[in-house]
Amino acid sequence: MKPKIDSAAFGEIVVGGTQYTHDIIIRLDGSIERRRKHLSKAVYGTSHLLSLAEAEFIYEQGAEQVLFGGGQFGKCRLSDDAIDYFKSKGCDVTMVPIGAAIELWNQMDGKVIGVFHLTC
Repeated sequence: MKPKIDSAAFGEIVVGGTQYTHDIIIRLDGSIERRRKHLSKAVYGTSHLLSLAEAEFIYEQGAEQVLFGGGQFGKCRLSDDAIDYFKSKGCDVTMVPIGAAIELWNQMDGKVIGVFHLTC
């Protein structure tokens, strides 16, 4: 069951009444886990460019779409390798600032993975 995102502010997001103060991934089954930013930082020296390794961690078999909330100002983005990886799996990617991502998430149906960067 896909949880509803209640709100987000710089550095925090509230999902199903629970507050998180770190970037999160919402899985196909509705479970929430911490984004593994270190996978991207090891490659690019920053977690603001999502690496292939992190994309491989995020993807789940059967996912049709990844919704990427790239921060309050949309500064976080996916590398070309990450985009190509998702495409190779038949998984569309939508990248928008987190405010727009929350609106989309709460309206979306289907097999969607959500990735939410809470700052910048």
